[in-house]
Amino acid sequence: MEAIVLADPENTIAISDANKNFSLVARQVDANGAVIVTRNNKPAYIVISYPAARESERASNEDVLAVARHYMADHRAAFEALAR
Repeated sequence: MEAIVLADPENTIAISDANKNFSLVARQVDANGAVIVTRNNKPAYIVISYPAARESERASNEDVLAVARHYMADHRAAFEALAR
């Protein structure tokens, strides 16, 4: 599966500032791909765009093939009986 885009550690905003000015967070995400939101000076969240989040949910072709092969192996007898 593809890795989620990680934010640049330099591209951070405190949660209190993000709460006050979320449009700034959105502009930073648009410009940089992701923003780290900190709480008590420690990374707490990563904000990414919706399209980036959807892309990260997709399984790679190799993952799909591995699952299919496993399923086929587990249910081989049933598939052979259906093929007759």
